[in-house]
Amino acid sequence: MNYYAPFEDIYEKVQAGERLSFEEGVRLYQTNNLSVLGSLAQMIRHRINQKKVFYSVNLHINHTNVCTARCIFCAFSRRPGQEGGYTFTPEEIQNKVKEGIEKWNINEVHIVGGHNPDLGLDYYTKTFELIRQASPEIYIKALTSPEIDDLAMREALSAEDVLKTLKKSGLDGMPGGGAEIFAPKTRRKICADKIDAERWLEIHEIAHGLDLRTNATMLYGHIESDEDRVDHVLRLREQQDKSKGFYSFIPLAYNAENTPMGRLGEAGGFLDLKVYAVSRLLFDNIPHIKAHWITTGLKMGQVSLSFGIDDLGGTNLNEKIVHDAGSETPTDLSQAELERLIRDAGYEPCLVDSSYQYL
Repeated sequence: MNYYAPFEDIYEKVQAGERLSFEEGVRLYQTNNLSVLGSLAQMIRHRINQKKVFYSVNLHINHTNVCTARCIFCAFSRRPGQEGGYTFTPEEIQNKVKEGIEKWNINEVHIVGGHNPDLGLDYYTKTFELIRQASPEIYIKALTSPEIDDLAMREALSAEDVLKTLKKSGLDGMPGGGAEIFAPKTRRKICADKIDAERWLEIHEIAHGLDLRTNATMLYGHIESDEDRVDHVLRLREQQDKSKGFYSFIPLAYNAENTPMGRLGEAGGFLDLKVYAVSRLLFDNIPHIKAHWITTGLKMGQVSLSFGIDDLGGTNLNEKIVHDAGSETPTDLSQAELERLIRDAGYEPCLVDSSYQYL
């Protein structure tokens, strides 16, 4: 019996390096043959990245949870004036970075938070400048495209002007958050207050034009369909054809605890592995697929390395957004432990920052 039946046509396209279609992506999602999906995905993973697994020693700083948007999958945000809201000062953020350098030797800081109406452009420029004072070399990855859009509207500036100013202050790149799911009907149900897919893609295209490299994400395991997931990936693939600025794609499993949406369809391990493998198979122009192990657990992170994943993200020190939604993964994972997990899975750990420069 042919091992790849009934996917012989897809196997031949993968072998030839040919692009897969929307219909083929949906077909892949509808199979339960995980071993075939993993085998197909690994052909591409090994072709691009051999046995390397990339990671960073990164500190998450969620600088504020005050937010005017109401996304029903979010357990992190608080309304302006609501009890439990907080905002770090630029000096507090600088001190956290200094502590991260001294305690963990971090090489990257990841800053995302809420749409806080009290924080202007000067808050962010001062923050980045103070981080640069603490470490000229550290990679600053900060602010999702919805945060950039919100800031631009409040400052009456274009997104391009905002990004130019932030880059001058020290910004190196952007995370991929806020993408959630692009399909309009599903997106309106889960994050009606957020920018639409077209605006999300536009801001990343602007960033790429300014030589700011970015990531891209997809939130899955809630109310989206197989077709929604494939549509999301192909829109990103089309954008990458144009602006060529996405370094990695990061599927994010929905964590339901404490969220308004609740447990409508939280992903299991079977879906996690499908998403990893199908994403690797569809993306012929984004070099890295990253497993955000804080949403799925470290054991699943290890397994994902056999399903197309070549990047385990990082130590994710001090992350709050996913943990507020019920994640019980470590917030102080060491570099040594992360490297051990990679080696135990049979791969070669490679320390990088989000630019994928070897360190």
